[in-house]
Amino acid sequence: MKTSPEEIFRKHGGQLRMSDAIARGITRYMLYSLRDRGVIEPVTRGVYRLVEMPPISNPDLVTVSLRFPNAVICLISALAYHGITTQIPHEVSVAVSRDARLPSLDSPPVRAHKFSDAAFKAGVDTHRIDGAMVRIYSAEKTLADCFKYRNKIGMDVVLEALKLYKTRRKFSLGELLKYARICRVENVMTPYLEATV
Repeated sequence: MKTSPEEIFRKHGGQLRMSDAIARGITRYMLYSLRDRGVIEPVTRGVYRLVEMPPISNPDLVTVSLRFPNAVICLISALAYHGITTQIPHEVSVAVSRDARLPSLDSPPVRAHKFSDAAFKAGVDTHRIDGAMVRIYSAEKTLADCFKYRNKIGMDVVLEALKLYKTRRKFSLGELLKYARICRVENVMTPYLEATV
């Protein structure tokens, strides 16, 4: 028995990129028909989700992750996800590898940062948010990245994040130092970590 397009969507968390839907046997015509009948709705250009699903709790991260599945949520956006900043991100910060094309999106606005191969691959956690797989750096890797980008995001933001990390999460000096080495900010981070411990 043939699987219905709705079942294909349900099997994949209720949302699909157009290219993934086509690869799974849903034609463009079927997609547009489902959209016109109110079965699916566009989340962003080229990404659709079932209307029956609950509202998206973090639409910016989900949208960016569906459009750019290889990018990793980083810096202020990752701090906000981990609950270790009072900053409200006005754009989604993502990391891409040095040789990748920089992603760009009108809504939500995206700020892409090119990371070296080792820094790009280290500390990536995958979280399921509203049925979408979202790649986000761990809290410890995010703090190391923030020290690296301290001149762009502000040292006050970095120090606040470190303080909130210490009070809200299990403090892992070993993990912090590991990512400090990978991001080449060990000399910068160590005095602040020593003062925090």
